[in-house]
Amino acid sequence: MYRPQRLEGARARLGVVQVLVLALLATLGGRLWYLQVRSGPEFQAAAAANDLRSVATPAVRGDILDDQGHPLVANKATLEVTADLSTLQQQPHGGIAVLDRLSALLGMPEKQIAQQIRLCSATVSQPCWAGSPYQPVPVATNVPTSIGLEILEDHDKFPGITAQAAAARTYPAPFGANAAQMLGYLSPVSTAELAKPGNDFQPTDMVGRSGLESEYDSILRGRSGVAEVAVDNLGRAVRTVSQTAPVPGDDIVTTIDSHVQAVAEKSLADAIQSTHGVWDTETHSYGKANSGAVVVLNVNTGGVVAMASYPTYDPNVWTGGINPQTYAQLTSTAAGTPLLDRGYQGEYPPGSTFKAVTTSAMLQAGFPSDGTYDCSTDFAIGSQDFHNFEGEAYGPITLKQAIEVSCDTVFYRVAYDMWVRDGGNHPVAHPADPVQSMSLDFGLGKDTGLDLPGEAPGLIQTRQEKLASWQANKADWCAHGKDGYPDVAASDPARAAYLKEIAYENCLDGWQFRGGDAVLEAIGQGGVEVTPLQLARVYATIANGGTLYQPHLLQAVLTPGGKVASTYQPKVVSHVPISSSTHDFLISALEGVAQQGTASGVYGAWPQNTIPIGAKTGTADVYGQNPTSVFASVVPANHPQYAVVMMVPQGGQGAQVSGPAVEKIEEAMFGVQGGAQLPNAALLPTPPPNLPVISADGLLPVSFPYPQQWPPAAPPPPAPREAPAGLGTRGKR
Repeated sequence: MYRPQRLEGARARLGVVQVLVLALLATLGGRLWYLQVRSGPEFQAAAAANDLRSVATPAVRGDILDDQGHPLVANKATLEVTADLSTLQQQPHGGIAVLDRLSALLGMPEKQIAQQIRLCSATVSQPCWAGSPYQPVPVATNVPTSIGLEILEDHDKFPGITAQAAAARTYPAPFGANAAQMLGYLSPVSTAELAKPGNDFQPTDMVGRSGLESEYDSILRGRSGVAEVAVDNLGRAVRTVSQTAPVPGDDIVTTIDSHVQAVAEKSLADAIQSTHGVWDTETHSYGKANSGAVVVLNVNTGGVVAMASYPTYDPNVWTGGINPQTYAQLTSTAAGTPLLDRGYQGEYPPGSTFKAVTTSAMLQAGFPSDGTYDCSTDFAIGSQDFHNFEGEAYGPITLKQAIEVSCDTVFYRVAYDMWVRDGGNHPVAHPADPVQSMSLDFGLGKDTGLDLPGEAPGLIQTRQEKLASWQANKADWCAHGKDGYPDVAASDPARAAYLKEIAYENCLDGWQFRGGDAVLEAIGQGGVEVTPLQLARVYATIANGGTLYQPHLLQAVLTPGGKVASTYQPKVVSHVPISSSTHDFLISALEGVAQQGTASGVYGAWPQNTIPIGAKTGTADVYGQNPTSVFASVVPANHPQYAVVMMVPQGGQGAQVSGPAVEKIEEAMFGVQGGAQLPNAALLPTPPPNLPVISADGLLPVSFPYPQQWPPAAPPPPAPREAPAGLGTRGKR
């Protein structure tokens, strides 16, 4: 009886186990059904994503062309050595021996190669490879053909290494035109740019960092192709799942005339070099100019025909990547900061070239153009004397003659008179400030809107600007007014004393717009600074009758096949309030400067009867330095097409340094040689009427009408011109 009871208990326990097993099987089956049926597609997609890698193929970047289709920036075929990371990793010790042999062959340190092929990450920064590990990693560019052949022929020694064709940026410099600062350069896309929402970058993209390369990067860059590659569990690529082809970038046609650009660069460099070793009678020191800029502007469109900056550099240093030593040289102040484009980023006092603005303000304020003005030796405000250049005096003269001989005291008196009308030291509620207002109308004191990054705004010191400056700098001025400048005093006690006096005055009432401020600004000194581009736009606006254009470099966008994608239409910013009579008077006065005024020595052999020129010289004083040489011209004066401005800090007098260089540029533009125009040269100044024609296989041949000989033979020395009665001869200022 006891045994059956035990048997029944065992059966009960077995039943419980069976129920538990069945329950577990049911749960497992349900879970498998959920994973495989209900959630199967989701997990399948996730697994597929884990097995796919993106590989980008860079697009061919668009060209940058001049106004006739000559390439300023293009692409060239080059030989590139690349490394396959997957193959290298399969080699003994990760391919160290392979990299040793490659280092010896290329003449590159092995460490440098290892850095270039390592993958970028949160803990690994440049130099490194930001692209996919499943595409060839560039190791060296512009490799000689002999090295490429050795790698290909002796592949057993270089597993995972190959040599292949690649496109590299090149700068052909048509006619010798450099234009390095305007064109800009490229560098790899940054991690920050890749992280920005909505960006269209790929990790291997090269991005424009300055100049036109930066301004029109989205047009030039195109769109990279992307391939989705499936990999196995060992990370090896097995097949291409999908692929989109790269889309080449578009070309841009600029307003730059390569021939004029080349001449402008050479003339500017020659002008700067001409100051070296020359004794300056004003500062009693030898010339030491080492920088400058020149701008040629189309007065009827605002198109930049040429813009040269000095010092400059060879833009080909960017091809294949720039080394740290070269980059440091380009940004070094001791080397003159060659990366800086002084044409639109350099700010300088315009000197007497600013008198065209002051004259416009005078005539609008009611001063007579045919009146008589006193050109005395000096003009006093209280105990302070403001002198004429080199103490010259011409007595009572007309306003036109005052411009021709650049008489400072005439403009001192007029500016002081206008300041007094506004209430002097106790200004009226709404002072007119005619000179400052006219300056702002001409677009000075702010960006011109040029299509290049980093433009400098210049300075026009108005009452509001002076107050804001005083509020921002008062504490510093008061401290220096009390304690002086000990660091400066150690080497230059006189300058330190001068700076302390200025700081003390600024501390007390630096907010006040005084009579001295007004008279200095009237002759382009004191609180006036302009870029060469801004000054060229002023003269372009005067020449065309008052239309203020936005300067620009873009002329059109062309597809890779040569079709016109878009064209640029000149943009009118405003109309400057100069009347037709003011325009006519200014053009006549500027012609007088070139014919019998301070620029007569510059244009002594120029064919004024066939190509009349208007010009203005400037010599802007800078404390402790040689003056800034400034020269502005409009040509032809009777039907203006171009404004040309050159500014050379520490260059000395405008008529002696900048003026002759500008005349050389105009000789090339208008086909003038030996004081006469070459046959058919009348056709030269006209900009190309049509866009360049591009075929599918590149540029079509273009004709170029400029004289083949450059530089032309030196003209004979100019004959001295007679000055107007009672005025004497100038030829400096």
